Amino acid sequence: MPLSKRIIPCLDVDNGLVVKGVHFLDIKIAGDPVKLAKKYTEQGADELVFLDITASQEGRDTMRDVVTNVADVVNIPFTVGGGIRNLEDARQILRNGADKVSINTAAVNNPGLVTELMEIFGRQCVVVAIDAKFKSPIQAPKMVKRKSTYATENIDNTYEVMIYGGKKETGIDAIQWAKKVESLGAGEILLTSVDADGTEDGYRLDLTNLISDAVRIPVIASGGCGKPEHILRLFKETDADAALAASIFHYDKYSIDKVKSFLREGGISIRF
Repeated sequence: MPLSKRIIPCLDVDNGLVVKGVHFLDIKIAGDPVKLAKKYTEQGADELVFLDITASQEGRDTMRDVVTNVADVVNIPFTVGGGIRNLEDARQILRNGADKVSINTAAVNNPGLVTELMEIFGRQCVVVAIDAKFKSPIQAPKMVKRKSTYATENIDNTYEVMIYGGKKETGIDAIQWAKKVESLGAGEILLTSVDADGTEDGYRLDLTNLISDAVRIPVIASGGCGKPEHILRLFKETDADAALAASIFHYDKYSIDKVKSFLREGGISIRF
């Protein structure tokens, strides 16, 4: 029997409130993180992801009090990311109630941190987030801003890793970076298409397949979900292990239990 696919609501938090944008910009308030977390848990979410979306670019710590309050109302695996720069930051987040930590900017700036986290907390606690932006083959050679082991010079794949909330280019090829973080000790990859983020036009299936085919660890697909059909297509046409979504749930367009029923009717193995 195939492994059940996971449905994971995402709480992008800024100044203590859940927000949602388009292409990581045009941010609008979507609600209170504790109330939404409780609602999603009751509706049957498999896991929950909490991302402090401005912590890294503002150079501050994750909002630990908000993390604690959310952890108090959920009984499902809870991943927290944003502003985690070192082992001690991760330790504090886990002590505040998170089950996993997610790093993106910190992993790019210090790849060895992935291994340190794995060795101390276990691979199952380490999620590496990859925010990937499409670059055409013509543009690709221009995007190398600095020397990097993973920089793309004559690339075939055309997705670049972005950091600081999708605002800074790195010159790193997303597929090569996914392979690297797996070898460093990541237990999962949280893959977000910067191009699809907030559009509600569907996931970037090509990107998801490129990353899923490159690694053996679970891949959570994110960016672009606007209706249940998008999740069904994701699971039918890629090897993604989980679908992350925000707008579809935040604004009560669809409840998680109804989305799961739709997926099961579509032949997807799903947990209830």
